[in-house]
Amino acid sequence: MKQHLSLWMALGAAMLIAVAGPITVAQAGDKPWVAQIGTYTYLTSPDYDGLLPIKSALNGQTLGLGTFDNLDGELIMIGGSVYRVGTDGVPQIVDTSRTTPFFEAVKFRAESSGPVAPGTTCANLVTLVNALAGSDDGMVAVRVRGTFTDLVTRSVPAQKAPYSPLGQVVAAQTLFSLGQRVAVLVGFRTGNDLAGTGAPGLHLHGLTADRTAGGHVISCVVGPDVQLSVQRAEGVQIFGAPTDNGS
Repeated sequence: MKQHLSLWMALGAAMLIAVAGPITVAQAGDKPWVAQIGTYTYLTSPDYDGLLPIKSALNGQTLGLGTFDNLDGELIMIGGSVYRVGTDGVPQIVDTSRTTPFFEAVKFRAESSGPVAPGTTCANLVTLVNALAGSDDGMVAVRVRGTFTDLVTRSVPAQKAPYSPLGQVVAAQTLFSLGQRVAVLVGFRTGNDLAGTGAPGLHLHGLTADRTAGGHVISCVVGPDVQLSVQRAEGVQIFGAPTDNGS
């Protein structure tokens, strides 16, 4: 991850990545900072060892996503509660003392919202996110909720060291074809200026409204009542970011 170290500035146990301009301490009324454990570069190195407990990055955050130590399931944070969806496809609330190699969360308050045209696919949501955010750079928190006429999610099995590349792990994913469901999808749109920080493009995890299914969102088709909401972040505060030598 040498190519990304120039983006980082050590501040105690954490690092801050500003979206634009100099790093500043967020004041009341400023855009929020995304609290993050690890980086996408770390995850794809590949290294799935948990870096810190989830709670290490929590301070009132309400929306987020990630995974668990050894890549043991999909992590979804909605309303401040942290859920795990394993390969059985069943969401379970988990203790935030569990460790994670990758986790992103934010105190979500929608800055801009709008309806999504029925028939829109998840693959096309990123264009709408960029339009609402007014930029394709930086980090943008995203919430998409309503009725989906088709929704497909996934989870992956826990891994053991030495770790296989993420692409090979995903090839063994378990898919959940959920059909028509009322659901909330949450995640982040990472701009090219923050490459390696979060997953590239739009990364969404989700839960059905009845909390009986969910996972990493593979695909969706929007129904008649879906609302898209976004919140642009001031930057990203990274906890537990490994150094060049992997420590």
